[in-house]
Amino acid sequence: MMRIVVITAPEFVQSEAETIRRLLDEGIDRLHLRKPASEEGAMRRLIESLPESLYPRLSLHDHLSLAAEYGLGGVHLNGRNPEAPAGFTGLRSRSCHSLEELAACTATTDYRFLSPIFDSISKSGYRSAFDRETLQRAAARGVINVRTLALGGVEPERLPWLHEVGFGGAALLGCIWRDTSREGLRQTLRRIEQYRNA
Repeated sequence: MMRIVVITAPEFVQSEAETIRRLLDEGIDRLHLRKPASEEGAMRRLIESLPESLYPRLSLHDHLSLAAEYGLGGVHLNGRNPEAPAGFTGLRSRSCHSLEELAACTATTDYRFLSPIFDSISKSGYRSAFDRETLQRAAARGVINVRTLALGGVEPERLPWLHEVGFGGAALLGCIWRDTSREGLRQTLRRIEQYRNA
């Protein structure tokens, strides 16, 4: 079964904690808290608004010291935060934008995002950087594997294609946050469940 990670919208959104709880309660594997312009206090409030039982399934992109303080399950490393906090023992993930970068961080991360696989839903002008043949060759060499998640323009209907190419899962952003109404989220989650097992 494909692993599904959801990344938060970069800005804080209405009823966000409730949406995060629902996503994790209804089958999403992990949730990444990514708020690059946030202040530490605002991130602290979001974490504290969530049940502690969900903390092991949360990864943090910014203010990484809070991951250790609250016992969150993971940190996401990037240009702003290239190292995990001292003593942190949870999962480490990283965003990669080339196959070379992906190969270089395999030994130091538990899983990786490769992007953009498709044209982005949430970032205007952020276009696909890989064709199917390139991805399949990378999978044949072991560069793309079960610990590689596709990011960028991923809709639930594309999960079988990603599985065929060799990805272990996908990171979703735009397709989740464009409609977080009760019915909108229910339909998106139903599509994810349908296609992740296809």
